[in-house]
Amino acid sequence: MNDPLAQPLQVFLIEDSSLVRELLIESFADIPGITLVGHADSEDEALDQLALHPCDILILDIQLRQGNGISLLRRLSSEPQYNQQIRIIFSNNVSKGYHRLAEQLGVQYFFDKTSEFTDMRELLERLGSRATPARVPTAK
Repeated sequence: MNDPLAQPLQVFLIEDSSLVRELLIESFADIPGITLVGHADSEDEALDQLALHPCDILILDIQLRQGNGISLLRRLSSEPQYNQQIRIIFSNNVSKGYHRLAEQLGVQYFFDKTSEFTDMRELLERLGSRATPARVPTAK
């Protein structure tokens, strides 16, 4: 981070596989400029947790324990407080149809779990090095 006053980017992870989730959490821990603020494994849990833990970067899978990432993105799209997030899909479901639909729902990055883990990590490192939160603090 270039600016010593910059706050780390807040990351929220939505992943139903405990193995993948733990791997990602461990990997995120040593990326400067980002902080994991929470995680969920289902659509409803994610909505509840996101209300408590605002984030700058949302990383989600398409298949979830309950619900799915596309449905969650639709629900988030109707809420103005989520419109400033950087949205990343990290999934095994990488068809062009999912890519198009995700893009329509505000997803800026789409990574294949089986082959693009390093690419996603590099993106997070680049974003963290800038540490310019998209989220606007709200007055309390």
